[in-house]
Amino acid sequence: MMRLVIAFLLLAGAGAAAAQERAPVSTVPLSRMDTPWWRARHLEKLALLRAGPVDLVWLGDSITQNWEASGPAEWMDFSRVWQQYYGSRHALNLGFKGDTTQHVLWRIANGELDGIAPRAVVVLVGANNLGRVRNTAAQTVAGIEAVVDAVRSKVPGAHVVLVGVLPSVRSMYVTRTTERTNAALVQRFAGVAGVTYIDATALFVRDGIVDRSSFYDDRLSPPEPPLHPTPAAMGRLAALIEPVLVRSMGRR
Repeated sequence: MMRLVIAFLLLAGAGAAAAQERAPVSTVPLSRMDTPWWRARHLEKLALLRAGPVDLVWLGDSITQNWEASGPAEWMDFSRVWQQYYGSRHALNLGFKGDTTQHVLWRIANGELDGIAPRAVVVLVGANNLGRVRNTAAQTVAGIEAVVDAVRSKVPGAHVVLVGVLPSVRSMYVTRTTERTNAALVQRFAGVAGVTYIDATALFVRDGIVDRSSFYDDRLSPPEPPLHPTPAAMGRLAALIEPVLVRSMGRR
């Protein structure tokens, strides 16, 4: 009998390990605590959470982190738009440069939504899944879905505003995978209570082509592929999602 029990436990363990191996890499939490600035930012955000109150959270990567930039160049001054839309809403910026869905999942699992009850959470993530990581559309969707599920588990009273992956000018692979990812997200979250999906692609496209002037990367030295929206473009994005926030939070 003991041998049977041991065999069963070994098989169960092997089955669990195999299931974990089959899980898309985009859904497996991954730490960056060995990166000094990332660790410091994580600890800083935990302190801000404890200080409260927090009614609105922006959760994502460098596009979200940029809300904290205040210049000195006008094309890097996002703080004015942030103050216009979120300055009176007890909003917290949980954007971390370079994060994929895996890193966001780790942060959620390690305190970044603990002890708060926000009324809304804006999720904008996935761009880095398509960069050096080179996830497929299916993997990216799985990662984003895992992030949304983690948010809803941690703060069930919050309305989730899920913004699709923004267009960029990086490679044909990224462009096609972005389109496939957003098309799948439309299907996945259509009619899901407590989640509003917003595809903001039209804000960054002119005559069917991505509008480079909506991104500041060309102004960097050296220039980089357009990926990060300008303050004006982020203002248009904020205006686009504003009606959803008004319904869930009231007017600013």
